[in-house]
Amino acid sequence: MRKIILRDHREIFPFNEKARELRVLNKQLWLHQRDVLASYTTEEREVDSPAEIEPKRVETLVYRDNLFFDQYFVDEFIRRARKLGKACRVAFALDDRAINAHAIHLQRGIQREGDKYVAYMWYFPHGVEPNVRPLVMDTGAREMGYYHVPTHMSNMMGELVYQVPTKAFCSIEHWVHTITANVIFGVFAQAARLDHEIEHDLKKNLKILWCSMLERKQVLESSEVVHIGRNCSIDPSVVLRGPAWIGDNVSIGPGSVIDIAVIGNNVSIGTGSQIQVSVVSDRCFLPFRGALFMSVMMADSMLAQNTCLQFCSIGRGTFIGAGSTFTDFSLVPQKPIRAIHEGEPKETGMPVLGSCVGHNCYIGSGMVVYPARTIESDVILFASPERRVIDRTIYYENSDHLKLKGGESLHTRIYEPEE
Repeated sequence: MRKIILRDHREIFPFNEKARELRVLNKQLWLHQRDVLASYTTEEREVDSPAEIEPKRVETLVYRDNLFFDQYFVDEFIRRARKLGKACRVAFALDDRAINAHAIHLQRGIQREGDKYVAYMWYFPHGVEPNVRPLVMDTGAREMGYYHVPTHMSNMMGELVYQVPTKAFCSIEHWVHTITANVIFGVFAQAARLDHEIEHDLKKNLKILWCSMLERKQVLESSEVVHIGRNCSIDPSVVLRGPAWIGDNVSIGPGSVIDIAVIGNNVSIGTGSQIQVSVVSDRCFLPFRGALFMSVMMADSMLAQNTCLQFCSIGRGTFIGAGSTFTDFSLVPQKPIRAIHEGEPKETGMPVLGSCVGHNCYIGSGMVVYPARTIESDVILFASPERRVIDRTIYYENSDHLKLKGGESLHTRIYEPEE
């Protein structure tokens, strides 16, 4: 199959980087796409527009390079498209719960056309042609809760649940989507598929049960659902609950909890840390008592002690100081959480949402960051009486190191936005 990739040149703020370069499930998005489609692809080309596609009468798949999709979605789409034998485009029903709840906010890559949503992925059995029909896909959403909260809170805010797809697809056009792709449509989707298998696949169920009996562990702690790489050092007191994937050369200290997570290679996690429904990419460092809940850390970043990230996205090579608090709950119930998109505050569709810190940032200790605020790449924030609460977007021009004599040369800008 020939694969045509349509380049998306837009940069995602605050990373100031194209979506294809950002990490999803500990891989750059372009690499994740390549790996998912590897078994189908015999030829690959990148273009800026459909007009550049060479007219060949060969089986062709065309998609935008800012799309996140998993193996289960691609397998189902290509199987059904080949069976149909006609040119078709990915589409979704208007009542698809995962798309409605999490994929249509702050983006344009999944748009309504008539009685369905359509997306930027096409299949052509005999080369690109103008006549394309929508092929409606079902994400197989499962409702999964993520907070056990008092009744008065759930009545006020609605049920705190996600509509988690078992076949994931979304368009990454905003920093919020890095949380959607990594967490809701990533590690949480893996948990949803495991739940489905345990409920409906007797062979899988018995295999997990037998493995847990042999290892004398709880079902979700057995090696059938917790995959550990080579040369790892994991203290016996660590709690590991799957589905979880731990890479090579990982060190996890006493008393830590890893619950539904992806941990990259060469990661060091200190004593008493907690990582739940999150992604920690290669070479990250949590010295001790660091905590992540439904968050993503991209490669080479560090989370200092007593700092908790909830519903946050952290870029590459970034340091978050000790004792910082990233709030994720709107204290005014009637006011929905909004994030800046295309220059204006727009609703995120998220009842709780943390913040985003770009690449190559250094954030001092004891900061309090309001929900849905962003800190642009290359920013340094000193801990000081004047700089304790982050209640608005912080741009590079607001960085504290620029106040120092010769400050720009002390911390040069790497991720400059395109004009």
